[in-house]
Amino acid sequence: MSMPRIVSREDWLVARKRLLVREKEATRARDALNADRRRLPMVRVDTDYVFEGPTGLVGLLELFEDSRQLLIYHAMFDPSWEQPCPGCAAGLDEMASALLAHLKTRDTSYVTVSRAPYPKLAATQAARGWKFPWYSSYGSSFNYDFQATLDAAVAPVMYNYRTQEELAQALPDWKIEGSTEMPGFSCFLRVENSIFHTYSTYGRGTEPHGSAYSLLDLTALGRQEDWEEPKGRVEKAGPPDPSFS
Repeated sequence: MSMPRIVSREDWLVARKRLLVREKEATRARDALNADRRRLPMVRVDTDYVFEGPTGLVGLLELFEDSRQLLIYHAMFDPSWEQPCPGCAAGLDEMASALLAHLKTRDTSYVTVSRAPYPKLAATQAARGWKFPWYSSYGSSFNYDFQATLDAAVAPVMYNYRTQEELAQALPDWKIEGSTEMPGFSCFLRVENSIFHTYSTYGRGTEPHGSAYSLLDLTALGRQEDWEEPKGRVEKAGPPDPSFS
């Protein structure tokens, strides 16, 4: 295995400061990206989706509970499988009650949704000791409408917002055969009893699961108290700190 070079403390400090400049640039770029994500337009959700959970059948609005915002993780669990995707399960193993509580303080509810029937979800949840809300979208069009399940026999395939024709031009070897589950997140905002879809991302697996802040960075509210008039250093950032440039 290749190891880092051994240098003096002075030389290490020079290299560390050089790397710090790039880290600061990446942080500013990420903050600007998150601000643009919060400013994305949104689309009204008119379909009455039905999910099955521990209390029976519920609608999308009920998944919000008393929060203004809903963050859904699409965990890959095909109805024919006996277990969820190992990658999704590894990320869900790390879901902590404190993370859900932190999201709640920011007016955001979190649930996991999979296409497998609810009895399979409940059995897996009990076996692994998972405490987060997990609902089944089995029998509904939810997964297909939000590209969490790709199946040309059910709905036009769109992967990362590109149609099959666009994908064939960009990636000639790319193809979808049969039904394919996709990992990702979808975010929704509630305005009284109206629901709006604000953001979705696919293929990132459980990457944003690391902290409440990472999950909030995917949402319209973000880390701001007032999503309509966001305030703070992100939107009003001045020139870079000369000490880091």
